[in-house]
Amino acid sequence: MNKIKTSDPKPIWKLKCTLGEGTLWVKEHNSIYFVDIKKKRICSLNTKNNKKKILKVNKEIGFIAHIKKNVFILGLQGELRIQNLKSKKILKSIFIEPEIRLNRINDGKTDSEGNLWFGTMDNLERKIEKGSLYKLDKNLKLSKIDKNYRITNGPAFIDRFNFYHTDSAKKIIYKIKINKDNKIINKKIFKKFSLNEGVPDGMTLDKNKNLWVAHFHGACVSVFNNKAKLIHRIRFPAKNITNCAFGGKNTNELYVSTATKGMNKADLQKFRYSGFFFSVKTNVKGILQKKFILNNEEKRSLL
Repeated sequence: MNKIKTSDPKPIWKLKCTLGEGTLWVKEHNSIYFVDIKKKRICSLNTKNNKKKILKVNKEIGFIAHIKKNVFILGLQGELRIQNLKSKKILKSIFIEPEIRLNRINDGKTDSEGNLWFGTMDNLERKIEKGSLYKLDKNLKLSKIDKNYRITNGPAFIDRFNFYHTDSAKKIIYKIKINKDNKIINKKIFKKFSLNEGVPDGMTLDKNKNLWVAHFHGACVSVFNNKAKLIHRIRFPAKNITNCAFGGKNTNELYVSTATKGMNKADLQKFRYSGFFFSVKTNVKGILQKKFILNNEEKRSLL
């Protein structure tokens, strides 16, 4: 296998995200999307014409996933919302954990079959394990897959039954295996971060199934092989690296979100690019996120 090579990170959008997250490449829009959770924004950058757009929403937003054209599913505080981002028309709302008022949806991704997976967490980030991992299938059936998380992040899918999922507060990336009934049949610690490495945050996979992990408080993205061995690291002039996704014309650019959340004055002076959005050229191709696939009946009724 060839050695991974990457360019220096290039800031492509100098906006001060409080908590940038949810990086998503949408090929037919030639655009990279991401969110600012705390500022309740969806940001998009068309890499062909460099056109930037910011859409405000009315709740904190952890991620978006693409369905078709301008229709996306949004992971909001207490709600999954299917919405046309152009017309702003809300097509459907699915309420999540209404009984846990202080929880919110954090990170979310689609798997290779087009199902949506997402996690919840305590929005005040207290030391309580109120977070869970959910799956939403094409019939809009919601299943709780796992629980007792503090801060959910990921997941990243190796294949239909195997994936990585993180509890950032515990600094642990898990490797999880499920069966066809969505039951966990194996869950083990893939990687535990040491004190000086920061916190594992969002992540993605390349075509060789290496795991690219953003380090919150760690100013870098690390690449681990399937044996959890560190094989590459990209340093950033930003302290809190939050999420990453492959995209671009040849699927070999890594797009990276960052955050200023929790930084003091000295941190902000040292890491002046914190909150910016970056791209990194690589010599590997990434795995793109699938669209969230709806069954025909749901599609007809909604779209």
